[in-house]
Amino acid sequence: MFTSITNKPFWVNLLAAMALCLLLVFFVLQLLGWITNHGEYLTVPAVKGKNTQEAIKFLESKGFDVVIQDSVFTDTASRGIVLKQLPDENSTVKINRTVYLTVNRVTLPTIIMPSLEGKSLSYALDILRRTHLTLGDTIFRPDFMKGSVIEQQFAGSRVLPGAKLKWGSRIDLVIGSGLDGENLLVPNLLGLTFAEAKAQLDTLGILISPVPDMDVTDTFGAFIYKQNPPHMNEGNQLMYIKPGMVMDLWLSTVMKNLNDSLGIENN
Repeated sequence: MFTSITNKPFWVNLLAAMALCLLLVFFVLQLLGWITNHGEYLTVPAVKGKNTQEAIKFLESKGFDVVIQDSVFTDTASRGIVLKQLPDENSTVKINRTVYLTVNRVTLPTIIMPSLEGKSLSYALDILRRTHLTLGDTIFRPDFMKGSVIEQQFAGSRVLPGAKLKWGSRIDLVIGSGLDGENLLVPNLLGLTFAEAKAQLDTLGILISPVPDMDVTDTFGAFIYKQNPPHMNEGNQLMYIKPGMVMDLWLSTVMKNLNDSLGIENN
């Protein structure tokens, strides 16, 4: 066979080689067209707003591959429906094209409880809105932090910042109503550390003037051995103070044995 080829003129062999190449190219093009479904197109149907599982089955029955591209949550749409599709509806694409879907979640997402205590009511409401939580009841309680949140509650109990709650959970807020014109019972602070007394007086809105002994270096760890005004007066009557007034606290490095447990100096 090879002898018959080599015995033919060169131009005959050249034409035969060119014809073979053309046939090979034609065959490859036909094969590619068959593999890629050349000339076969589909119109993408509209599935936005449909149930996700139903939309997937419908698209697959029409010859499309389907991929869930993203799962988000919005409370303005029904759960478990298609929110977005790509390519868009009525687009003309090749057969076997993949349709990407963005769907609304079926289950509610988890929200991290923010810190609202100490914030003004208006600021707390803005935080609730931005974190997708809902205001429940507002409870007003006498407190010097008037108009501020003094406690955040969920289901009747205090909820700490960082707790995990469901989207849209109702948060009750305890709001300070102020202490204007109210007389407060002077607490007995004798024997407490300055840190313990300060925490107590801060909640009452009472200012503090510490009077440490000469050897006191750690004010917060020092002990209170005298206070003014005292818890009770010389006639054993309870004493009262108003928010914003000042208490003097005498501090020592050690707990002192007090002759007068009421903190009244004996002259």
